Amino acid sequence: MSMPEKMNAAVWEGRLDINVKEVPTPSTPEPGWVNIKVEWCGICGSDLHEYLAGPVFIPVGTPHPRTGIKDQCVLGHEFSGEVVEVGKSVSSISVGDRVTASACQHCGECLYCQEGQPNLCETVAFTGLMNHGGFASYLSVPANVVYKVPDNVSFESAALVEPLSVGMHAVKTAGPIQGKTVVVLGAGTIGLCTIMCAKASGAGKIIAVEMSKERKKKALELGAHIVVDPKDGDPIEQVKLHSNGYGASVTFECIGHKDTAKLAVDLTRKAGRIVLVGIFEEPSNYNFFEVVATEKEIIGSLAYQDEFKEVITMISNGKLETESLITGKISLNNIVDKGFKELIENKDVNIKILVSPS
Repeated sequence: MSMPEKMNAAVWEGRLDINVKEVPTPSTPEPGWVNIKVEWCGICGSDLHEYLAGPVFIPVGTPHPRTGIKDQCVLGHEFSGEVVEVGKSVSSISVGDRVTASACQHCGECLYCQEGQPNLCETVAFTGLMNHGGFASYLSVPANVVYKVPDNVSFESAALVEPLSVGMHAVKTAGPIQGKTVVVLGAGTIGLCTIMCAKASGAGKIIAVEMSKERKKKALELGAHIVVDPKDGDPIEQVKLHSNGYGASVTFECIGHKDTAKLAVDLTRKAGRIVLVGIFEEPSNYNFFEVVATEKEIIGSLAYQDEFKEVITMISNGKLETESLITGKISLNNIVDKGFKELIENKDVNIKILVSPS
């Protein structure tokens, strides 16, 4: 497929400063890399963080050691598309393959990569944050982060593999949850994905903590058994009421706020696990003796490792449903007003807005 010399892309250039502008189309891929024609790319919570409070992950001042990116970046990492070019030494991916991709561009050589933890790579470069991403007509990524998508999975669904893999990784990080009572704090995209993955993994009772009317409804639709609204009373007491007075065996914090981090600990029973999934912009004050005295475990969960394969299979066989997460489809030219601003100003009614470069 012949690629044009220029293309439009959504470029982060500073806080509250994202511009759709003409940029060079990726050149012939390097050995081990592939070029992908983007079909859809979802706006993620981390994209919103960069827009509102960035730079969070985007390197500013000092170039990223793997990519050389600094001060600006084409955003977008929840994408699907078709492979249009492959570099030398690529044998696992072919031109014409329908694909999605992990955002964790990794070295493959450091301790963490060798132990199967590419998300913790010493020089990890997240696509769309530390290397140019999918809010563009084309992008180039390493072949080793690319996953083929079967024909019965739509490109829209394929763009949701990434956030669902975040939820699946969080659930796996929590350890066995079959039959257990779990709490999910926040029913935004990642909270809902975590609910869906907890359900698919056999959680006994799923309690969502959420205040938005629309998101409470969506949480119940996608697998929560009960929704606790802090406006209705102390959420700790409400959770205890639904857990025989003990609290959750596992709590997933999917908001990323200094107050909900402490709440996540307080909602969890003694010897329970707290998995922190949200992206935090501010530090929390906390007396860790509360953890010592109750033998609770606090675990971080960043992105994913190899959960893409499992999630793609579960979408393909119907164990994970994706259409309910999509609340909007827009063109790239409208990404700021109908995408970022829409998600910020009407967050109660929006879950996932997908962007088409065409």
